Amino acid sequence: MKVGILTGGGDCPGLNAVIRAVVRKGIFHHGDQFVGFMEGWRGVLEDITTPLDLNAIAGILPRGGTILRTSRTNPAKKDGGLDACIQTLKKHGLGALVAIGGDDTLGVAVKLSQKGANVVGVPKTIDNDLSGTDYCFGFDTAVNIATEAIDRVHTTAEAHNRVIVVEVMGRDSGWIAIYSGIAGGADVILIPERPFDVQEVAETLKRRHQRGRYFSIVVVAEGAKMATTPDAVTIAAGKDEFGHVRLGGIGNVLAREIETRTGFESRAVVLGHIQRGGSPTAFDRMLATRYGTGAIDAVHRGDFGKMVALRGTDIVTLPLSDATSRTRVVGQDLIDVALGLHDRAPAQSGVV
Repeated sequence: MKVGILTGGGDCPGLNAVIRAVVRKGIFHHGDQFVGFMEGWRGVLEDITTPLDLNAIAGILPRGGTILRTSRTNPAKKDGGLDACIQTLKKHGLGALVAIGGDDTLGVAVKLSQKGANVVGVPKTIDNDLSGTDYCFGFDTAVNIATEAIDRVHTTAEAHNRVIVVEVMGRDSGWIAIYSGIAGGADVILIPERPFDVQEVAETLKRRHQRGRYFSIVVVAEGAKMATTPDAVTIAAGKDEFGHVRLGGIGNVLAREIETRTGFESRAVVLGHIQRGGSPTAFDRMLATRYGTGAIDAVHRGDFGKMVALRGTDIVTLPLSDATSRTRVVGQDLIDVALGLHDRAPAQSGVV
């Protein structure tokens, strides 16, 4: 069979591991041929391809990013865009397309599937917020990077008696913030699921200082919102083709507010794309490889319109429409873990 592959949306560690697994198992066990579409759905829309054979994927397992590159192109926003994608798939004689991406990329896959395209999805979002799967690859790497950063700022915060606010990724959910915050011993964790009261953050830090701990670490997801402000902080006007604003800056805003309200010297560290870059962890390489082999197996079962997912320790498939129907948010169980580590009762203020 001739199979297409694309990677869409934001890059994350493990994308190349998925590509490698799909191609290797497809060639060795199914006798497949592969066509890579460059820059996500743009490659399908504009027919920009590259051959994918064993030479093309040699040595890519530990590499970050994606050899197919990526974009946030949305064919559904273009006149006749979805039909143009269907024609490209037919032109290349593809029996199936493996789409690797998050809810935006897979949302387009749903629309193409409804038009008769044979699509199998692979879940990719560094925020770990795609429903239907327990983990997305890239998340573990991002958490490890964020945790290491928190460990490092601990020492300089203590040396200078400072409050350091660490801003991590997380548009609609706080998975990276809650995992890295707990693992890094943060004193306050702020996530999009719980709008927070800035004054409560300040009071929490004051109580810590009154106990003789003259430094603090605050971890905040980029999409966290103040209770008095309904919108997340943005660093640029406008939206991308999927309707997303460009988030960023909550760390600096929060550091200023904390210093004003407490008198404690405060600094912000924005990790940004550092969380996306570099080599994937062993966990992410393994998960990405299992997703890749699971995806090509699903292709040969004719399991189209589905996404591979991790449930417990098993790789399963579920309808793409189910996977993209809602955002997977941080549960109360993890919030309770974070709250249980500090001397404050679970409050309605959103301070974790």
